[in-house]
Amino acid sequence: MNRSEQQQRKMRTQDGFIAALDQSGGSTPKALQQYGLAADAWSGDEEMYVLVHRMRTRIITTPAFNGDRILAAILFENTMDRDIQGQPTADYLWNVKRIVPILKVDKGLAEEQDGVQLMKPMPALDALLAKARDMRIFGTKMRSVIKQANPAGVTAIVQQQFAIGGQICAAGLVPIIEPEVDIRCPDKAGAEQLLEAGIMAGLNALPPQQTVMLKLTLPEQDNLYAACITHPRVLRVVALSGGYSRAEANRRLARQHGMIASFSRALVEGLTAQLTDAAFDETMDQSVQSIFEASRT
Repeated sequence: MNRSEQQQRKMRTQDGFIAALDQSGGSTPKALQQYGLAADAWSGDEEMYVLVHRMRTRIITTPAFNGDRILAAILFENTMDRDIQGQPTADYLWNVKRIVPILKVDKGLAEEQDGVQLMKPMPALDALLAKARDMRIFGTKMRSVIKQANPAGVTAIVQQQFAIGGQICAAGLVPIIEPEVDIRCPDKAGAEQLLEAGIMAGLNALPPQQTVMLKLTLPEQDNLYAACITHPRVLRVVALSGGYSRAEANRRLARQHGMIASFSRALVEGLTAQLTDAAFDETMDQSVQSIFEASRT
């Protein structure tokens, strides 16, 4: 069984969750500040990215961050381009930790229209996908956001996600389709009902050779996405924490049967640069274990 087949089997069959370590240019300063580094700790983008890679390296190299409980990790392109302990990050994740590497490919959000924010154009996507294949990346992730229960906007979100998902499948990678519903949406339940219907139509239209993953906001109606989870074209359905605390995100996730976590802020909650290595490792282990348990329901 080759590497891709091993990773496919792990993603489909093993208990665990996906660690989202993909804060990009716009969200990196906030991530560093939550890590305990003030804005004057760096000067310019390169110093900022050096610091964030140091933070991610510390997270990834903790004993708790391993393939027993973590299925995959989502990386920002800048992280993919750097090394950990002498290996490209994607190779380190798989060779040392047995964690599947996934790449964030979107370039951020467009201005809100019809109650949603579509993804900005990605004219260099094919080149990025080719680079990802060369770096032995398994899949991709791309995020858009629903802010209102607007049928036209939700339809546009779903159509864009599945269209680009098809382009990613054609390049030999597995896309994570992520149409996030903002947890502050005034009619969050209504938006989620529209989204579920749109996703099911998109899945039913996929050709047999295409497999996707879904990354969705924890829903107001428990097990709303049950039909997505069992759909033959879906490898896994994962949940984003969306601004909920880790405790709240875990409570909500534990009620969604078959859905697993793909947390970012909730995963690293409580981790700071000032912690001793022992305290950092212990905090990481507690976080990983709590999310792992919530993902096993």
